[in-house]
Amino acid sequence: TYFRLLCSLLLPALFLSGILCICLVVLLWGVRLWLQRKKQLSSAGGDGKRPLLVAFFHPYCNAGGGGERVLWCAIRTLQKKYRNVTCVVYTGDRDATGEEIIEGAFRRFNIKLIHPVKFVFLKKRFLVEASLYPHFTLLGQSLGSVFLGWEALLKCVPDVYIDSMGYAFTIPLFKYLGGCRVGCYVHYPTISTDMLSVVRNQDTRFNNAAFITSSPLFSKLKLVYYYFFAFMYGLVGSCSDVVMVNSSWTLNHILSLWRAGACTSVVYPPCDVQTFLDIPLEVEKSTSEYSIVSVSQFRPEKDHPLQIRAFAKLLKEKRVGQQPSLKLILIGGCRNQQDEERVNKLKCLCEELGVSDDVVFRINIPFEELKRHLAEATIGLHTMWNEHFGIGVVECMAAGTVILAHNSGGPKLDIVVPHEGHVTGFLAEDEDSYAETMAFIFSLSPEKRLQIRENARRSVHRFSDQHFEDTFLLSVEPLFK
Repeated sequence: TYFRLLCSLLLPALFLSGILCICLVVLLWGVRLWLQRKKQLSSAGGDGKRPLLVAFFHPYCNAGGGGERVLWCAIRTLQKKYRNVTCVVYTGDRDATGEEIIEGAFRRFNIKLIHPVKFVFLKKRFLVEASLYPHFTLLGQSLGSVFLGWEALLKCVPDVYIDSMGYAFTIPLFKYLGGCRVGCYVHYPTISTDMLSVVRNQDTRFNNAAFITSSPLFSKLKLVYYYFFAFMYGLVGSCSDVVMVNSSWTLNHILSLWRAGACTSVVYPPCDVQTFLDIPLEVEKSTSEYSIVSVSQFRPEKDHPLQIRAFAKLLKEKRVGQQPSLKLILIGGCRNQQDEERVNKLKCLCEELGVSDDVVFRINIPFEELKRHLAEATIGLHTMWNEHFGIGVVECMAAGTVILAHNSGGPKLDIVVPHEGHVTGFLAEDEDSYAETMAFIFSLSPEKRLQIRENARRSVHRFSDQHFEDTFLLSVEPLFK
């Protein structure tokens, strides 16, 4: 009796599930055919020939950070190589025109494009804002990116799709519904094994609140959530035809999560090394003031508070002896109101520690001013834990500062490494070690500092625009066959 009852319920359920699955497949296939038809109707040129549309998904293309430099260099590289390519940028920067965005790229990065770019302006960028998801932020932003990607796909169906900002959940959408060849440039994995270990070990960090670390139950629940998200992230990432990562650190995480080693390669981001090489390297002249310069966007993971606290400790303990006065110059981009509020909090921290007169904030400054500050600086400072790469670190080294970076991620594995057996810079981890190392750098003779600066400059040629162009073209070649 029970068996008959089970069969009478199970068989209709299986039949209904099968029908629903078939309907879903038919619906998705119909959407794909509709999108393909839409592409054919909209993209034919005047001579009947249609250009190859290569679209970059970069909702914050006007932000002015290292990721944006990669975007504009990638577009310029494709324009040099392929004549029949039209580049499209999906962006949510509706407060600027296409011309203003291109002008901003030239002003900030010294990058001039060969041909015009088509901009597709998206209205739903708010769906990927972290502030919209106070809890389950990773999942919320990822699901939001799917809706934003759908808006992008409806407005323009490309032939080749490249996610250049880390929204991996859009990749299956463009591959299976848009019928595109898909690639991605990963600056930073959305989730990493390091993030899992932080939760597992109940460490308090900017992305792991104290109320979670203090509760074993909340920590276990968050760990389950992270493992589920990591599984989903691996699934969507493995859909890519081409995967480019920006460093050895990112490579290790992506290989373990996506398991797509055959199509994954390291493409170091293009750093404007050449532009800084005209800054003369010479023994420092006696001066009444030395500057320590930090170059990074005002985001929580960059850990500007650590820079300010370490600098305050350096001044308080008078480790520099009779050295001239010191200035800490924080240079970075503000993307939105959240970043501006973060800067105001940093200024409050400076007042609290009594170093307001010694810390200078320079926000969204033009490239020439950035270059001038680096040319005058003695130390280049970087404090992000597990920085995926560190373009600012390379720029500081190319400009001739003595770099002091965090002992993790890209700086540790790829950048601040010995060159031909010689020291190229220094690494630190916490407030004390940063203060001690800054004091040590100032204690060196100007001749010794010059030697380190020269070693650093020689070592950064492998991060030049030309090297990026060569490796980028080699990596994306399968998308154009």
